Amino acid sequence: MKIRDIIEGKREWRAHVARVKALPQDYQIAYKEIQKYLFKVGPVELTEGTGLLSGIVDLFEEGAASGKGVLEVTGSDVAAFCDDLIKDSKTYADLYQESVGQEVNKAMKKATDKTK
Repeated sequence: MKIRDIIEGKREWRAHVARVKALPQDYQIAYKEIQKYLFKVGPVELTEGTGLLSGIVDLFEEGAASGKGVLEVTGSDVAAFCDDLIKDSKTYADLYQESVGQEVNKAMKKATDKTK
C-alpha cells in the first residue's frame, strides 16, 4: 500500500466521521452501535473502504431529512437490520470455517496416505 493510499484513506474516513457527527443524536447512537456490531461480525468488505458504512450514513441522512426517528428507519431490531445488510456478504467467520475445513481435509489426506 502506498503512502498516498493511506493518506487518501484517512481523508475518506475523516469525511465519513464528519458526516456521522452531523446526524441527529439518536442516529449517531444507532450508527455507533451498528458500526461496533459490524466490526465484531466482520464482513470482509469493511476493510475495503467505507462503502457499507457510507451507505448506512446515506440512509440515515435521508431518514433524518424526512423527519423520521432512527428506529423508523432501521426497525426496532437493529441487529436484524445489520444482519439483513450483510446477509450476502462473506464474513471472517466464513473464511475461518473454510480454512478449518481445508485443514481437516489436508490432515485426513495426510493420515490416510501414511496408512497406505
